[in-house]
Amino acid sequence: MRVCYDANFTMCSFSLIHRLSVALALVMGPALPLGGRLLAQAPGALDLPREALTVAERPAFMMLPAPEKRSTPQPWVLYAPTLPAYPDEAERWMHEQFLDAGIAVAGVDIGEAYGAPERTHRAFAALHDELVSKHGFAARPCLLGRSRGGLWVSSWALAHPEKVAGLAGIYPVFDLRSYPNLETAAPAYGLSPAELEARLPELNPVARLARLARARLPVLLISGDQDTVVPLEANGAELVRHYEAEEVRDLVTLIILKGQGHSFYEGFFKSRELVDFTIARARAGAARD
Repeated sequence: MRVCYDANFTMCSFSLIHRLSVALALVMGPALPLGGRLLAQAPGALDLPREALTVAERPAFMMLPAPEKRSTPQPWVLYAPTLPAYPDEAERWMHEQFLDAGIAVAGVDIGEAYGAPERTHRAFAALHDELVSKHGFAARPCLLGRSRGGLWVSSWALAHPEKVAGLAGIYPVFDLRSYPNLETAAPAYGLSPAELEARLPELNPVARLARLARARLPVLLISGDQDTVVPLEANGAELVRHYEAEEVRDLVTLIILKGQGHSFYEGFFKSRELVDFTIARARAGAARD
């Protein structure tokens, strides 16, 4: 299923995605049509109670619901990118909704790994094992990747679809060529740009998204149609095409915000559809345990 919304969440048609030639700054989008609100500057790190962990020698965190809202096994969201600035205050409403619904949130900081399996999979596996074996978390979380976090969560999902209940994304990256580009990503993979290019069929998540479709993994993505940092056509729309090719397009929803780029526009982070999907998939993952 493909769904398109404008900046006021009015349904519109999904048509050809136009790439803009105007360069946009990483954290700022275009002028907002029909109202809406864009944060004037980058927000700080999210200030919600959390417990610090160390897994695979990497810093990690978990945010737990109030004691009366917890359950066993505990449904949860595996969030990426976990970095010193992320999750951030732009996401406060979203994470508060998760916690209020009894859903925990956790992540591990692997630095700028860009989905490199050796770095991503080791840390994610360590976090998963820690939470499942020691904290009573469900074995199948819902994954939530924001921007380059899409590379992290899709890399993990492709390697371990049996450990994933669903995949949600906020302008997520799936194609290394579109972001950060091969020259920037290559060191994280321990390869030269030429070596990484030769191994893209094996290492680039976008080349293997059909595996998620064949695993019948439910997906919901939200992106802007004017995103020149993480172009929609090369990333979210490409995932839709893989699901269509496998004849399971009913399992994927793509929400497109017209007139929006790669920004802190609040519509990305206050999407009722994305929040409800993530909560439902996290609960479904716990119900399977």
